Amino acid sequence: MALKASNIKVGDTHEAVVVENLTRTQLVMYSGASGDYNPLHSDEIFATKVGGYPTVFAHGMLSMGMTGRMLTDWVGDGRLTKFGVRFVSQVFPGDNLTAKATVEALREENGEQLVDLALSTVNQDGREVVSGSATARVDP
Repeated sequence: MALKASNIKVGDTHEAVVVENLTRTQLVMYSGASGDYNPLHSDEIFATKVGGYPTVFAHGMLSMGMTGRMLTDWVGDGRLTKFGVRFVSQVFPGDNLTAKATVEALREENGEQLVDLALSTVNQDGREVVSGSATARVDP
């Protein structure tokens, strides 16, 4: 069911847990799905000894995709007209991520009702890992 402009107002938020206990297996699976085989995401020795990181970490686009799933679950499939993010902090195995969308504006453009959203995804410590914005078509 699609989101309706009549059911939301500026300042409203929608929040969803998008992953609990992110696993190394999920990172490897995403490598295969995306074709991004950078060893920083799957090879502990490479990530720590060569990369200088505490461990392997998630692809930024995996975090973006999880944030996007929260969006499409809320606004409805095929409704996003714009979606962009900035990767703020790394996501590590074991992390829990919660994504939140905040209504910034409701407007009409070219005969369509639109909602502009601010996005923030945080880990279990409240550290922001993804920030961004989106626009979606909404029903009246």
